[in-house]
Amino acid sequence: MPTISMFYGLIIRMYYFDNQRHQKPHIHVHYQETSAVVAIPDGEVLEGKLPRSKQKLVDAWIEIHQEDLMADWHLAIGGDKLFKIEPLK
Repeated sequence: MPTISMFYGLIIRMYYFDNQRHQKPHIHVHYQETSAVVAIPDGEVLEGKLPRSKQKLVDAWIEIHQEDLMADWHLAIGGDKLFKIEPLK
C-alpha cells in the first residue's frame, strides 16, 4: 500500500486493486491510533474516524488535489505505480 502524502501527522495511502469494498474512489488516512477511509472527491468518511481538526485538513487537501487523487486512483485500480501528491502546507 503506497503512501502518497504525509502532512501534520497524517499519512495518506492508496491501496492497489481496492475498488471492490467501498465502490467509490477513496484514500486511507492514518493519524496516530485512528484511521479512516475517505471518499474522493467529496470527503465522505466511508469507514473509521479521525479527530475533527484532522478531518478538516484532509477535506481541504482532497479539495485542492482532486485531479491528482483521481489520476492516482485510476493507476491504483490498474495496479500501476502511484505518484506522490504534495502535502498540505
